[in-house]
Amino acid sequence: MKALLLDRMNVALLAVALLGLLSGLGLMLTDRADLAMIAWAAGVVPVFAALVVEILRSLWKGEVGLDIVAALSMSAALLFGEGLAAAVVAVMYSGGTFLESFAEGRARREMSDLLSRVPRTATRHQDGRLEDVALEEINPDDLLLIRQGDVAPVDGTVEGDQAMLDQSALTGESMPVRLDRGQDVMSGSTNAGEAFDLRVTRVAADSTYAGIVRLVEAAQASKAPMARLADRYSLLFLAVTVALATAAWWFTGDPIRAVAVLVVATPCPLILAVPVALVAGLSRAAHFGVLIKGAKPLEALARIKTLILDKTGTLTDGRPQIVSIQVHGDLSKDDILYFAAAIDQASKHPIAQAIVAAARAGGAALPIPENVIETPGEGVAGTILGHHVVVGGTAFVAATAGSTHPDQAIIAAGSVVVSLAVDGKLMGHIVMADALRSGTADLLAGLRHLGITRIVLATGDRRAVADAVTEGLRLDAVHAELTPDQKVQLVLTERKNGPVMMVGDGVNDAPALAAADIGVAMGARGAAASAEAADVVLLVDHLDRLLPGIEVAQKSRRIALESVAAGIGLSILGMVAAALGCLTPVQGALVQEVIDVAVILNALRALRIVPDQISQRAAGPEAQTTAL
Repeated sequence: MKALLLDRMNVALLAVALLGLLSGLGLMLTDRADLAMIAWAAGVVPVFAALVVEILRSLWKGEVGLDIVAALSMSAALLFGEGLAAAVVAVMYSGGTFLESFAEGRARREMSDLLSRVPRTATRHQDGRLEDVALEEINPDDLLLIRQGDVAPVDGTVEGDQAMLDQSALTGESMPVRLDRGQDVMSGSTNAGEAFDLRVTRVAADSTYAGIVRLVEAAQASKAPMARLADRYSLLFLAVTVALATAAWWFTGDPIRAVAVLVVATPCPLILAVPVALVAGLSRAAHFGVLIKGAKPLEALARIKTLILDKTGTLTDGRPQIVSIQVHGDLSKDDILYFAAAIDQASKHPIAQAIVAAARAGGAALPIPENVIETPGEGVAGTILGHHVVVGGTAFVAATAGSTHPDQAIIAAGSVVVSLAVDGKLMGHIVMADALRSGTADLLAGLRHLGITRIVLATGDRRAVADAVTEGLRLDAVHAELTPDQKVQLVLTERKNGPVMMVGDGVNDAPALAAADIGVAMGARGAAASAEAADVVLLVDHLDRLLPGIEVAQKSRRIALESVAAGIGLSILGMVAAALGCLTPVQGALVQEVIDVAVILNALRALRIVPDQISQRAAGPEAQTTAL
C-alpha cells in the first residue's frame, strides 16, 4: 500500500512538473515571459517541496544524499531567473524518480509473481465428498484434489499413480516434471497434467511456498551495502560539485555558470544505477531457482573465494540409493529387487521406501503383500505370490536363512546392507548408500572457474565415509566428525583465505551458515533452521544452482559498477563543460537527463543476464532435460 501511494505521488509530481514546463513554453511563444516564469515556478515548487521533505528525512536518519544537489540547482535557477532551466531540472528529477521506481518494479516483477500466486483455498476430500476449505484448515495427512491448472497450496506427496507439474515459477525449470506416487510436491507448483490427489505433509504456514514468500518479502525490504557506500561518498561528490560551481562563478563573475554546473550534477547516477542493477539481479537469480535474501548477500556472493560444503543432503543426495545387488541364490538381481520392494511396501522406513521407489522406477508392477509382520528397526516378513519373504538387516534375516554375510569386498564405508530371504533361503543382498550427487566433479570445476579458489568438505560423519564419498574429487581439505561449533570454527578459520560461503541443509549446519559471509541452504528438503539462518536458499535440491546464482551476482555487481563509473564520468565532463561556459543551464539539464536514462537502462541489463553455464547446457544434447 505504501509503495502504491509513493508511485502515485511520483506520477503526480512528474505530471505537475511537465504541465508547468509545457505551459511556460507555450506562454513564451506568445511573448508572455512574465507569465511563463510563473508557470515554470508553479511546476517547480511542488517538486522542490517534496525534495526538501525527502532531504530532511534523510538528515534525520543521519544520511546525506545527493538530492541536495538537485535542491540547490532548482533553487539557484529560480533565484537567478533561469525559470526554464529550473523547470527542466524539476521534470528531470521527478522523471528520474519515476523511472527509478518503474525500473525497480520491473526488476521485482518475477518475485512479485510469487506473491500473487499464493492460493487462498483448497479442495479437500471429506467423507466421500469434496469441499472447499481455507488454507488454515488444512492439516497433515489430509487428502486434497489438485485439478489441472491448480497451484499446489501446501507441501505434500503424490497420492495417485503420477502427476505432471510445472515448477517454473519456483525453479526456472522450463519443462514440466513428472512425479510418481509418493514423491514430494512443492507448494507453488502448477498442475500441468490431469487432476491428482495430494497427501498433505505440512500445514500451509510451514510449506515451501509460504517460506519462499517470507524470504521474498525480506529480500524486497533490503538495501545494498553499495547503496550505503554511495550515500557515504555523496558528501565528497557534493563538495566537488559546490566547489566547481563556486569556482566557475568566482573566476568568471557569472552566476549562471554555477547554475549550469549544479544542473549537470543533478541527480547523480550513483543513487540510481546501484539499486536498480542489484534488485534486477535478485529477480534474475530467482528465475534460476536461487532465492537471495537481499542486495547485501547478492553483492557478497559475487566476491566469494572459499566454499565449505556439508556432505549429507548437500554433496550427497541425502537419501539412500541402491549401489549394488549381490546374488546368493537362484534369483536374478531384478527378482531380488522385485521381492524386496514388494514386501517393503508395507514399511514406512526410509530405506524400505527407497527400495520400493527404485523398483517402481524400473517399471516393476508390485503385488500387494499379505500376512505382513514388521519388526521396527529390524525388517519385514510376509507373503508375496505364495512365497514367504523376509527383508531386513543381516541379523534379522539370519534367523530365517542362517548365515547372511555379504561380500565385504564391494561394500564401501557408510553403506547399508539389506538382506533378502525367500522361503527360508538367502537370495541376496541389496547394498545402499547415500551416493554422491551426479555431476559433482563438473560442478566443482565450474565453481573454480567462477573464481572460488578453495573448496572444503565439512561433515559430522565418520572419516572413512567422508573419504569414500569424496574420492576422486579435487577438494582442498576434508574435515570429518565435526560438531556444529567445530563447523563454525572452521568457517572462521577459513576467512583468512577470503570471503567464505557455507552450503548445508541440516539443523546442525545453521550456526555455520549464520557465521559464514554467505550461507546457502538447500531449500526443498532442508531443515527450516538452515533456511532461516542462510543468506541464499536453493529452491530445489540441485547444488548446481550455485553456478547461475554466483554468475548472476557477479554480473549484476559488475553492471552496477559500470553504470556508476560511466554515469559519474559523464556527469563530471558535463560539469566541466558547464563551468567553461560550453553548456547553458537548460542544455546541462537535458544532458544530465540523457545520462540518467542511459545508466538506468544499462542497469536493467541485469534482468537479461544469461549465465555462461546455462548457455553451455542449453546448447548441449541434454538441454531438454537439464535446462534451468
